[in-house]
Amino acid sequence: MGTYKEFNYNVLVKSQLDFFNTNETKNIDFRIAQLKKLKKVLKENETLMDAAIYKDFKKSSFENYATELSLVYHEINLAIKNVKKWSKRKSVGTDLANIPSKSYVIPEPLGVTLVIGAWNYPYQLSLSPMVAALAAGNTCIVKPSELSLNSSNAMAKIINENFEPKYLHVIEGGVDETTALLSEKFDKIFYTGSTQVGKIIMQAAAKNLTPVILELGGKSPCFVFNDANIKITAKRLVWAKFLNGGQTCVAPDYLLLEKGVKEKLIPEIKKEINSILGDNPKESEAFVRIINSRHYQRLIKLIDKDKMIVGGDNNEKENYIAPTILDNVSFEDIVMQEEIFGPILPIIEIEDLDWAIQQIKSRPKPLALYIFGKNRMSINRILHEVSFGGGAVNDAVMHLLNSNLPFGGVGDSGTGSYHGQYGFDAFTHYKSILDKSTLIEPPIKYAPYSSFKRSILEKLVE
Repeated sequence: MGTYKEFNYNVLVKSQLDFFNTNETKNIDFRIAQLKKLKKVLKENETLMDAAIYKDFKKSSFENYATELSLVYHEINLAIKNVKKWSKRKSVGTDLANIPSKSYVIPEPLGVTLVIGAWNYPYQLSLSPMVAALAAGNTCIVKPSELSLNSSNAMAKIINENFEPKYLHVIEGGVDETTALLSEKFDKIFYTGSTQVGKIIMQAAAKNLTPVILELGGKSPCFVFNDANIKITAKRLVWAKFLNGGQTCVAPDYLLLEKGVKEKLIPEIKKEINSILGDNPKESEAFVRIINSRHYQRLIKLIDKDKMIVGGDNNEKENYIAPTILDNVSFEDIVMQEEIFGPILPIIEIEDLDWAIQQIKSRPKPLALYIFGKNRMSINRILHEVSFGGGAVNDAVMHLLNSNLPFGGVGDSGTGSYHGQYGFDAFTHYKSILDKSTLIEPPIKYAPYSSFKRSILEKLVE
């Protein structure tokens, strides 16, 4: 099949455009066959992917399946089952002025697409949007993150050895390769990563008027009220926060605790960390490492030892930082100035709900928000007043597993959404068609104009 080194990027993009223009990818049977083939080759290479991601940050085979591959398989299965329905022409109503006629919408693929994946879930965040692009009938070039190098190598090997580059291809590399790719003209760019790089992606895309989907991040707040089920709250919070070593874009970034909650919640969190990860999280197969030395050093600087009440253990050689909790944190502290993206959980006691809501609204819109409690008045007020990408009540992170919910951000946390049919929609243009009869042609729109014609027009449109 060949590797990316054999291609000039312009030649590769043109070959995909030429193939797209043959209309083969618009064939539903072709799409389904390719999706089935994709699942087959991924299943056959799970051992390779397990070994690669373990080298990147010691993620276990179980966690690789649970947090990466199973979600990709789910998206593939969902697309195979529904792509015929999603791709059908859809009839819509027709206004009085256009009767007699039919109106309908035709879903059509956009063309050549580029998916730029993230390192923290290298398989899920590269392959899931790729699946959506293919299901919608596009060709696709995938650029995984170079930070998770071994996982990137695995994806390149699996895909490039099994698919023609004119249809689907993986490009490996870093900033130079990404910059070169972005100079090409695509019909859609899908990027997952930081807000800072998202701005660069959007600027590059604007030169070709290429639409983009940006799945970014942000500081996702988590409210815990006094009427919450403290044991369940602690259990779900610890799992959600320290999953993947805290390197999850929708992880609870910090806790906003109603007065009186802290004394009950902190002991339960400590107990739950011990229950899930053991006395020494460093030895647990369920606790992955920080991706590299740069991110390790960044995270170490966020830990205020005077405010540390749990954890703090670290090992620079292994890029290991234990689950760490900081108490008595304020919004002015350094740990609150950027998305943490690591196993550090700050606690802020809220003075009142008005104050807490105002603090969130005065900052960039977060990707996620979580609320633990029972008071529907408080819950509904937060959901109504605070803008964020998506979230959950009495849980955290799990909302992204429901493919019936669109997954995406708002403002600084992203633009556009995907998962399930929302992913298909993200890579689809809905073409509007008015199909009109020639049996009659009312004279109302033609000159000469008159007050009578205007009165008829008013009745038709108002």
